[in-house]
Amino acid sequence: MNEFDSGFWSVAIAVVTLVSIVACAVFLRAQTVRSGGDTTGHVWDEDLAEYNNPLPNWWRWLFYITIVFSLVYLVLYPGLGSWPGTLGWSQITQLKEENARAEKQYGPLYEKFAATDIEALAKNPEALAVGQKLFLNNCAQCHASDAAGSRGFPNLTDLEWLWGGSPEAIKHSISEGRMGMMPAWGEALGAERIKDVAHYVRSFSGLTHDSIRAARGKGDFDKTCVACHGAQGKGNPAMGAPDLTDKVWLHGSSEEAIIRTITAGRVDQMPAHKDKLTPAQIHILVAYVYSLSRGSALTTHTK
Repeated sequence: MNEFDSGFWSVAIAVVTLVSIVACAVFLRAQTVRSGGDTTGHVWDEDLAEYNNPLPNWWRWLFYITIVFSLVYLVLYPGLGSWPGTLGWSQITQLKEENARAEKQYGPLYEKFAATDIEALAKNPEALAVGQKLFLNNCAQCHASDAAGSRGFPNLTDLEWLWGGSPEAIKHSISEGRMGMMPAWGEALGAERIKDVAHYVRSFSGLTHDSIRAARGKGDFDKTCVACHGAQGKGNPAMGAPDLTDKVWLHGSSEEAIIRTITAGRVDQMPAHKDKLTPAQIHILVAYVYSLSRGSALTTHTK
């Protein structure tokens, strides 16, 4: 990939950009000069002729203004390859400046709650209001604004937690992120044996299943699944392995969904936010998420 970082591409992009702008100006100039006779020679319906008139001056000068504007813009701002612009502006510096202003304005508010225990903070209406705003800005894209999640994204309002629901576990999930992986067993087991295992898995939570297939699937489950989900299918929060005995299914509980999961496996990732949020912000966000499954935070604060 080093060839894409060389100076050649920077120069090439700058040249193409400038040539394109100049070409627009040349083309515009060509359209303002009448060539040939009064008409283009195109005639419709015997006597409807297309006149060869130049573009209106108001339209032409508006186009020239946009060309001048584009050239001035490319001098002041990045746009010509690696040229930084005379103003030195960039999205990164703007983001840093906005974050600095936000930290200056809201930092004292975050620090106000930083020393408070999570359990107590989860009962503080003012802290929960701040935590909800952090949640909506950073978490709602995946977990939804009501934190109920969706297919493949955990529901944060119940008491079922893949990685544990203690304040410490939630803090680790938000700060460091999580990576959950279910290995694919399609090649090792084959379609029929996977279907047997799927029926055995469905039996854990009382879902409709074929008892004969479930009995056959138990052996393969004990060989391939017990290491993560346990002999009783209770899961393992230390590994993010789901509890298969409850009514909560991250990727669906239908026979087809379970077969697809066993066959192709799953990879689920929770991104780390330690570089995006300050420790004080994470502390408040943890309290808010912790409160969702232990109170009426959403009912109280989403109106």
